[in-house]
Parts: sequence; structure tokens; C-alpha cells
Amino acid sequence: MRLRVEYTTEPFDLEEAPRHAVVAREVVAAARLDAFDVGPFGNTAEGRADEVLAAVAKLLGESLDAGATRVSVQVSVVAEDDR
Repeated sequence: MRLRVEYTTEPFDLEEAPRHAVVAREVVAAARLDAFDVGPFGNTAEGRADEVLAAVAKLLGESLDAGATRVSVQVSVVAEDDR
């Protein structure tokens, strides 16, 4: 099974990426995922279910430790047609 995760960390800072956002991005970038897109208000990544779930667990812990006050996560199954 393949999954897509969409996530944001808060609080936002439009001038400079906060430490928690950088940490979350580094965690997901280091994961063994097939696709990763960074956006101004949200980020997406896609890959095998076990890899995505492991990355989500790590990004939650590390971004909260780095000062995030909220982490919003949405995980979706990627249909074969969506590839």
C-alpha cells in the first residue's frame, strides 16, 4: 500500500521558516519516500505505507520538541490511478 501525507506545523512565520518547520522538513526529506514537495503552507510526501508512517511518527515527535504548538497531518491511501 502507498500513502500520501500532507502536513503543516505551527506557528507560522512568513519571514523565516521556524525551527520546528525546518526540523519537520529534514525528517521527511531524510525518510525513504518517493516524492516530497515543500509548499508555503503545507508539505506533501508519498511512499510505502511503512515508510510514511515511520516518517510521520518521527516528524510529530521532533517538530513538537523543536517548538511546534500544532502539527496538522492528513494521511491518504494513494490509488493506483493516482500514480
